[in-house]
Amino acid sequence: MTSEPALAAPPAARAARPARRRGGVVAFHVLAVAALLLSVAATATLGAADVSLVNVRDILLNHLGLADVPVRVSEDAIVWQDRVPRSLVAAACGAGLGLCGLVMQSLLRNPLADPFVLGISSGASTGAVAVAILGLGTGLGLSAGAFVGAVAAFAFTLVLSRLTRSGSTGTLLAGVAATHLFSALTSLVVFAFADSDETRGVMFWLLGSLEGIRWPDVVLTASVVAVGAVVVLAHARRLDAFAFGEDVAASLGVPVARVRAVLLLLTALVTATLVSVAGTVGFVGLVLPHVARLVVGPGHTRTVPATIVLGALSMVWIDALSRVAFSPTPLPVGVGTALVGVPVFVVLLVRRRRVP
Repeated sequence: MTSEPALAAPPAARAARPARRRGGVVAFHVLAVAALLLSVAATATLGAADVSLVNVRDILLNHLGLADVPVRVSEDAIVWQDRVPRSLVAAACGAGLGLCGLVMQSLLRNPLADPFVLGISSGASTGAVAVAILGLGTGLGLSAGAFVGAVAAFAFTLVLSRLTRSGSTGTLLAGVAATHLFSALTSLVVFAFADSDETRGVMFWLLGSLEGIRWPDVVLTASVVAVGAVVVLAHARRLDAFAFGEDVAASLGVPVARVRAVLLLLTALVTATLVSVAGTVGFVGLVLPHVARLVVGPGHTRTVPATIVLGALSMVWIDALSRVAFSPTPLPVGVGTALVGVPVFVVLLVRRRRVP
């Protein structure tokens, strides 16, 4: 006597599952974006000068042309010229670094890959410091210098990785070497050529600093991250194919060399721009892609926007807490990301080990 497959779901139920899953992912992104907007407003109330959330709302509505509410000139300047741009740049940094980490982990098939670990952040710091202190590259801004340094550091990582022929492990070790090399070069430039005031400012910036952020910084970082997000989303399906290896991706019709070159150069550009504005910020690109995959699954059409939103949301609050934790002296935001990122990453590692 054969048993009926009573536990098998009917076709209609099986067809409904992907729809429910998609609906849950969409709801998550909507709620996350709403939380991000509320967080930008809420963090604008935090600081040495108290500003109520109602006043923040009125100031934002006034500048957006949606209201004309009388507010104090001092509060308007604090919120609109200082705190809101800072929160928006923090959001852009979190989104961009998380996106870069996701791309690198997917291309290199290594869960430990991120711009900080693979030397891109250190190279960008070296390029920016060379422009600021040595005056190299006449006419170059910090962003251009940081981009040159980021590309140089990543090229060094790739060449060393190719020479060792050790796969993703070799790439990771080459990145560690690049990180230490370019960090040493940065320290050498600062030690040999910077005066005491420059040294203090550069060292604070290298730890990650969002002090003195203004609206042009918002435009620059948001524009670069937006372009990066569009390009990565356009390559989402191809990144899915990379999960099975480059040979499989090529057999599926993916132009492996071109996709890898485009996305890695994009990663260098985004990282360099963010480093030139905010300094070196670690662990965001390493941790956030793992959190996003845990929440929405591995598909890049879902993971890319989730990583962007979660990265932005986390950085807004990490920067806000770093700003007020030791007020009136702000804690470097890079220190804050490490203090938060390391425990989260440890939890993710332990959880991954327990999952069969």
